[in-house]
Amino acid sequence: MNTKTRFCPSPTGFIHTGNIRTALFNVLYARHHQGEFLLRIEDTDLERSEDRYTESLMRDLKWLGYDWQEGPEKDQGRGPYWQSQRQAIYDDYYHQLEEKKLVYPCFCSPDELALSRKIQRAANKPPRYAGTCTQLTQAEIEAKIAEGLKPTLRFSLKHEEAIEFVDLVRGPQRFQTKDIGDFIIRRADGTSPFMFCNAIDDSLMGVTHALRGEDHLTNTPCQLAILKALGLRAPQYGHVSLITGNDGSPLSKRNGSLSVQELRATGYLPLAINNYLARLGHHYSNDAFMTMDELSAQFKTEGLSRSPARFDADQLNFWQKEAVQRLTEAELWEWISELRPEIPAQHQAVFAKLMIANICFPAEVVTWLTILFKEGLSYEAEAQAVLNATDKNFFKEALNALEKTGKDYRKLVEHLQQSCGLKGKALYQPLRVVLTGQLHGPEMATLMEMMDIKLIEKRLNKASHV
Repeated sequence: MNTKTRFCPSPTGFIHTGNIRTALFNVLYARHHQGEFLLRIEDTDLERSEDRYTESLMRDLKWLGYDWQEGPEKDQGRGPYWQSQRQAIYDDYYHQLEEKKLVYPCFCSPDELALSRKIQRAANKPPRYAGTCTQLTQAEIEAKIAEGLKPTLRFSLKHEEAIEFVDLVRGPQRFQTKDIGDFIIRRADGTSPFMFCNAIDDSLMGVTHALRGEDHLTNTPCQLAILKALGLRAPQYGHVSLITGNDGSPLSKRNGSLSVQELRATGYLPLAINNYLARLGHHYSNDAFMTMDELSAQFKTEGLSRSPARFDADQLNFWQKEAVQRLTEAELWEWISELRPEIPAQHQAVFAKLMIANICFPAEVVTWLTILFKEGLSYEAEAQAVLNATDKNFFKEALNALEKTGKDYRKLVEHLQQSCGLKGKALYQPLRVVLTGQLHGPEMATLMEMMDIKLIEKRLNKASHV
């Protein structure tokens, strides 16, 4: 059977770092095995699910390069791929379970269930369903329904058994059914919760391997029990470690999590995100920047960590720098297309090379536009300190020399070296700071060649009189 993985987000908000990594691991695993990647929309939370979130997540996945071979826009005959449109399918399987007497209606209210769990915890027992409704007669059930009560539907487990499986990440797993308890597979309003429809759809859609967060580990024995009872094939599950923030708590917007929309708006490149997230909780022996084909070729479940993976913005920015340095000139202009008109045409080729080598984000281009082509240059504290410590005659001499040397940086430096008797940092740093506002940067010869000589004159003149 061909390998098939899946990503099944709920469209209740914009997808964030944790969601992206889950999708990426499934994409990489499928590609590694020349398999397929399925996208399914789990929109059973009708109150919170919105079409705009579905449209956004599909757009985000495409931008990241996570193309799916089956799902919305790519129907392979196993749809619909929105769970809200599959209720009739779930109802049929409920009927099968009812015929097998493997389920029963439960009339316990949320308050009653909460109280039961509280009592169990106080007695140091696992908080599971106490079985209150297991012995209701048909007459009692009909009477409660006649009263207007709407029951949930619970799956009946044999409480002296064990459910075992081999997790793709964590190895052999064993759960005692007595610690799980009978669980709900249909809500009181007749709709299907995650536990049920997720398992049914994975089987019907031919999913062979499902990588998901470790928070789903305890769901797996329940889903395996459902599929076994229905005679449906189960996928192999793998539960990856969750991502934490710098403070060690679960990753959230408060401690570093960003949506794909926010990452894209900031200027992060897809391959930068993918190179970072592929290593977040997964070990590669190759530390080099890789393409998606290379990332998938070297992806293996043995490399997935069982320990929490800590999100590190500095590492993400490292891979961003690596990605920018691999941009072609055409790709750079596409990345900063809105800013291109502000760059003189005769300097665009040199400017492109300069940006590829020296920036991480489009916002930095704005700074360079000011440095090279505009007035209003600002100086940070360290740069201003250099200007304050430099004799004003240095700038006056540079201004005078400019009339003879023009924008020839090498000749300008030679003149200043002879006339001021300076060398090294005392010579080069004040000149760089006064013209660029920065202590470090690209070769000054390249920068001066792009700058208008009148702009250079204004900056030197201002420094000589301050």
